[in-house]
Amino acid sequence: MRTERNLTRRVERVFARLDREPERPTHVDIPHMSRHRVVLFGLTLSFYLTIVVAVLTTSWLVAVDWQVMFFRPYQQWPDIHAFLDYWVVLGQRGPTAVMVTAWLGWRSWRQHTLRPLLMFGTALLLLNVTVGAAKYGMGRAGPHYATAIGSSEMWQGGDIFPSGHTANAVVTWGILAYLASTPRARRWLSAVSAVISLSVGLTTVYLGTHWLSDVLLGWAAGLLILLALPWFEPLVARAEAWVFALRDRWRARRTGAALPQPESDPVPVPALTAPHGREAGGHTRGGRQLLPQGPHTPRGERTPITPAGSRRPTTERLTRGTPSTRTVS
Repeated sequence: MRTERNLTRRVERVFARLDREPERPTHVDIPHMSRHRVVLFGLTLSFYLTIVVAVLTTSWLVAVDWQVMFFRPYQQWPDIHAFLDYWVVLGQRGPTAVMVTAWLGWRSWRQHTLRPLLMFGTALLLLNVTVGAAKYGMGRAGPHYATAIGSSEMWQGGDIFPSGHTANAVVTWGILAYLASTPRARRWLSAVSAVISLSVGLTTVYLGTHWLSDVLLGWAAGLLILLALPWFEPLVARAEAWVFALRDRWRARRTGAALPQPESDPVPVPALTAPHGREAGGHTRGGRQLLPQGPHTPRGERTPITPAGSRRPTTERLTRGTPSTRTVS
């Protein structure tokens, strides 16, 4: 019984929190392009270019790719093949985008802000443009479609360099850490996203769908996008303000209410002047402003006024001019 009561109280507490009025966050630590982040961006970009040059020149990295491919990890450890077939879905664009969009959409609604959804959309747009351009620009063929042993397999019409699964895992799960509201949540989510992205990248190597260098370049490509997001914060803020202004105009048009207009000063009306320098609204006497006289109303048409209180008897009234008599004792 006690366990059921505790569970019921916890459920009621959760629903009570959900029923609270949504409030826009006021103390959210929005990442900015600090010197530390700029240094990390430069180092990651250098690593990215180094991997590309190493593959283009058919260096030792390409030899490592072929050795891993001949090792065939999926044949060495076949027992985990079925599990990793499902685990690699965490790097696919469609399922992960739906899950993260649902979570960020609920968070945007609760906090009355569009920043989570707009930042996620910006990250996906950058991912599609940069990674997609590199994939189809270099056209590297995968291990299952290799033509010559020891070659880099570049310009063969493929689309695996860099690894899209790896880059997508870095961006999709890393954006949750980027949008975290507290430093503690950011640290925990950064660790979780790093584990997921590393494991998804190695899973593609295990399955034989990517070279090892593809995964290395995918990690660098995804990290570059996360590090560059603070540069797009001002643009996202302007887009959010524009969307909210458009919503307010639509609501006003739907309800028929006018949008608030700035107050204007009243226009002064000149006073009308009557003949002989007197104002038309009345005349003065002894420096006092008197009301204008209207048409004369006969006494019989006036509304009778009944005095308050009781009236004195007629017999006790004194005639004006008759002196009063006093009794002298």
